[in-house]
Amino acid sequence: MPTTATDLLRGSLAGWRGLAVAAVIGAAASLSFAPVGWWPLAILAPAFLVLAWGAAAPRRAAALGFAFAAGLFGTGTYWLYTAVHDFGGAPAALAVFLMLGLVALMASYYAILGYAVTRWTADGAARRLVVLPAGWLLLEWLRGWLFTGFPWLEIGYAPIDTPLAGLAPVAGVHAMTLAAALSAGVLAALVRGATRERVAACALLLLVWVGAGARWGRAWTSPSGAPLGVALVQGAIPQDLKWQADNREATLALYERLTTPALGRPLIVWPEAALPLLEHEAREYLGRMWGRTRASGSDLVLGLLRYDFESRKYYNGMVALSDDATWYYKRRLVPFGEFFPVPETVRGWMRLMSLPYVDMTAGPDGQAPLRAAGQLLGATICYEDAYGAEQLAVLGQATLLVNVTNNAWFGDSTAPHQQLQMARLRALEAGRFLARATSNGVTAVIGPDGAVRARIPQFVPGVLYADVVPHTGLTPYARTGDWPVLGLALFGLLGGAFASRRRGTRVS
Repeated sequence: MPTTATDLLRGSLAGWRGLAVAAVIGAAASLSFAPVGWWPLAILAPAFLVLAWGAAAPRRAAALGFAFAAGLFGTGTYWLYTAVHDFGGAPAALAVFLMLGLVALMASYYAILGYAVTRWTADGAARRLVVLPAGWLLLEWLRGWLFTGFPWLEIGYAPIDTPLAGLAPVAGVHAMTLAAALSAGVLAALVRGATRERVAACALLLLVWVGAGARWGRAWTSPSGAPLGVALVQGAIPQDLKWQADNREATLALYERLTTPALGRPLIVWPEAALPLLEHEAREYLGRMWGRTRASGSDLVLGLLRYDFESRKYYNGMVALSDDATWYYKRRLVPFGEFFPVPETVRGWMRLMSLPYVDMTAGPDGQAPLRAAGQLLGATICYEDAYGAEQLAVLGQATLLVNVTNNAWFGDSTAPHQQLQMARLRALEAGRFLARATSNGVTAVIGPDGAVRARIPQFVPGVLYADVVPHTGLTPYARTGDWPVLGLALFGLLGGAFASRRRGTRVS
């Protein structure tokens, strides 16, 4: 019998060699994200996986999906080891265990997707152009929320500098993910599909990219005032030195020294947990800085850890020192960074090893925007800028977005650049300026179009001076959230699976 393309593909991906190829291609996909930014890999790499699944039995498809994602997350989130071991002080074995555990959890999602689509759908146009793009999107959304969630490396972030960015203010980053996954399915259809499928695939691809491009750069919100001068302070204090008692006074003096030339700017922002003190320990210092900023016509916003003596709870907060002090408490906490989902016996071992073991408390939902510099600020702290839906509730009021971040945990790695890329999507989805003050970079101002308007170098103390423009109005995404695109994906998944089962035979 003649050898088919399916037979050739199945043979080339057999055994451990096939798993190694999948892992290498998954690792290559991590280069589609910042700082490298080779965005076509966010389409080409999934297209390989779609083709591989088309020639695989369900269990083999699960193994290939697992290997692909292990390569993606192993290379894309290697900086977790830096944070946990180099700066967190955890033993190397524990840091490796936690990192591999996260990689395995993320990889399991792609294994489940590969098994499900090959077990319950037939290879063909319906699978490649409907079922897999919809399933990929729902997978990305699910892993962003299940088990506390980890939305890092969602493929929709990679093409932010392409026409697909026109989808972000309309339906959010998940719409960009759906478009990227669909593009991967189209490539697979061009390789393996019949003539009619190829024609339909090209027409669908053209429709998506041209439709998104028609909205690329469109202004969905409107300026609501004159440009506002901001000063974003970057202390660049290494994480391993920040909390040492003998460096405390030098840290306080550094932030005061950097802030002094900025006095008179309407809004001055310091990064997350800027001071190596709890709020009640820093009151004298903060009182003096508050007096200086108010006397010069400035408002100061800074990240600060706070202990509530009544509830005996710790909060990662952001405080705006304006006419009065208003607080925002971080709602989306980092597992094993700000809370530890472990038994008490493990917590006791962490205490003996001098590792962090006390949980932060998540802030409540429905917190009001902060008031500073005559504006209402939509506040997020660090990891929260990975969640577009988290900021939706305040966009009806907020005229400006402010994020404070401590990226010193990640050293000179890709993590700060990946996070900046996600922050760009948050500005684009909201149609507002976003001011990011980070501990050691990337400190930047992002425009409503998602473009970085200004930034300063990493790892050096400095102040970013820039102007931002307050905006009002709501983008379509701000009005509807994620549900329209998630509903579309669910409908497509179910409908495409039904059509696939009726028209084809499963790979066995």
